[in-house]
Amino acid sequence: MRTASIQRNTGETQIQLTLNLDGTGKAEIATGCGFLDHMLELFTRHGDFDLSVVCHGDVQVDYHHSVEDIGICLGKAFQEALGDKRGIVRYGQFLLPMDETLVLCAVDLSGRDYLGWAVDLPAAKVGDFDTELAKEFFLGFVRNCPGSLHIRKVEGENTHHILEAVFKGMGRTLKGAVAPDPRHPDEIPSTKGLL
Repeated sequence: MRTASIQRNTGETQIQLTLNLDGTGKAEIATGCGFLDHMLELFTRHGDFDLSVVCHGDVQVDYHHSVEDIGICLGKAFQEALGDKRGIVRYGQFLLPMDETLVLCAVDLSGRDYLGWAVDLPAAKVGDFDTELAKEFFLGFVRNCPGSLHIRKVEGENTHHILEAVFKGMGRTLKGAVAPDPRHPDEIPSTKGLL
């Protein structure tokens, strides 16, 4: 099974996260931030992953530590679940439209971390969520599951739509990248039967 369980305990956050790359889109998310819960539920559903996240963070300050640390834990979980990455497609890309919004996501799970973030967000907040934290989330992810990750807003005026397209698009992009490569069916023993 391509699964992982991550615990992270710092002065600011206590996080328990479990991931199954070969899931059905089941999400059990309780981050302390309603908007992030919503984004992670969409990410999970569109990636067909199973994801459970419980975070107790210093949200009385703001959501910064919780968002960044959950990104770190999710990256670690992908890295652990993928192991040596043998037999996966490795590359993924998705162009996701949502109403007036169009977002491009692309990844190469190369082992070298880079985030290309070209996402102009019109609003500084969605509800009480600081929208600049979305970039911090994906920085945390890519530093712990090293790869070249590019996220680009092509069109969009509504900040909620833009961020929703980012998380949905990343779910679909990573789903493609971690999929077993049909050219090498014997290299991922735990996924036999999925091809």
